Amino acid sequence: MLLYLRLLKESFAFAMNALRNNKLRTMLSLLGVTIGIFSIIAVLAAVDSLDRKIKADLSTLDKNTIYLTSQSFGPSDIPRWKREQFPNVNYEEYQYLKSSLDNVENSCFQYFAGSQNIKFESKTVSNVNIVAVTFEFVDVQRMEFSEGRFFNELESNAGKQVVVLGFDIAEQLFENVDPIGKTVRMYGQRFTVIGVTKKKGSGMDIGGGDDTSAFFPAGFLRSLYGDNNQNVLPVIVIKPEKDADVDALKGEISQKLRNYRGVKQGEIDNFFINVLSGFTDMIDGVISSLKMGGWIISGFSLLVGGFGIANIMFVSVKERTNLIGIQKSLGAKNKFILFQFLFEAIILCVIGGIVGLLLVWIIAMILTKVLDFEFVLGMGNIILGTSLAAIIGLISGILPAISASRLDPVEAIRSGM
Repeated sequence: MLLYLRLLKESFAFAMNALRNNKLRTMLSLLGVTIGIFSIIAVLAAVDSLDRKIKADLSTLDKNTIYLTSQSFGPSDIPRWKREQFPNVNYEEYQYLKSSLDNVENSCFQYFAGSQNIKFESKTVSNVNIVAVTFEFVDVQRMEFSEGRFFNELESNAGKQVVVLGFDIAEQLFENVDPIGKTVRMYGQRFTVIGVTKKKGSGMDIGGGDDTSAFFPAGFLRSLYGDNNQNVLPVIVIKPEKDADVDALKGEISQKLRNYRGVKQGEIDNFFINVLSGFTDMIDGVISSLKMGGWIISGFSLLVGGFGIANIMFVSVKERTNLIGIQKSLGAKNKFILFQFLFEAIILCVIGGIVGLLLVWIIAMILTKVLDFEFVLGMGNIILGTSLAAIIGLISGILPAISASRLDPVEAIRSGM
């Protein structure tokens, strides 16, 4: 053990000496390793941060929740021109399914309606996420309120011009003023604020639910746009019971809606039954593809870095041929010389890797402060980056180390004189 500690100490000293005496050459050679480690760890950290955020945002939703609509949430084998002919789901179909389906805990009707500007007196908040839904949405989404309430069945069915504001929207519009009972303007109409959601942090709940949304009765948009308007996408949201067979429920939904629409036997469904778990699976596939792309791109930099380290080590062997001969003449074994150069190559690569990791950490801190996104460099990626650098050093240093260990001591001393 003491021998290996001594080897590490000497190898570290030689590596530092190479950095001091041949700064430009060593820096250029280490650049490939630094760029390679930076590239792969930056990509992995960015993808992991995105994956962590998406999963955290979707954690409040039941993964078995079904979204019935004319559009697919993921890739589809049905040609685009065919999908564009699918009729939108409508409120009457929602009422029919609601009254006829079993094993359903909650359901609601919703419009994906994009964004709007909301005004209160002289203040305006732009690009507010619009969530036009029926009154059951509060139970499907399990919403909580800091003030007020959600709209009731009567207000929902009548399409009353009442609105529930997300916490951030209410804070921007009203600051220290009590928003309940105040009037805001959107769609060129006046809406009365009846509630404010409890702050829960930024999210990407499907169809809204975060602090930057505004919720109001879907009946208002039905009266404004009708059932077949390109400005909105109607959706039927169905939340199965906890122990329900989701596949069986999907089959029941398909059969009932086909019968309701008069779809003939042998014809494909003219609607899509999207399950949130399928959406998360698709996200996992995209995340995996991004990681694979990062590995492929970064692999070229690591390859260049490996050749650079090998070049340094061959030069180091040549410069220290005389010293190697003296060590061997004093009894140093081939294994000692081999490990000495291997450790030196590994230490040099780890230094390059640490520089790459440090760059990722600095950029992560900057992006986290500048953007509304938490960029996290996890311990797993730090360990991966360091280990990868060590492996590159091991591979790059093996041939120079073998050549050094096989030198004849007499010839080595003579060539160095």
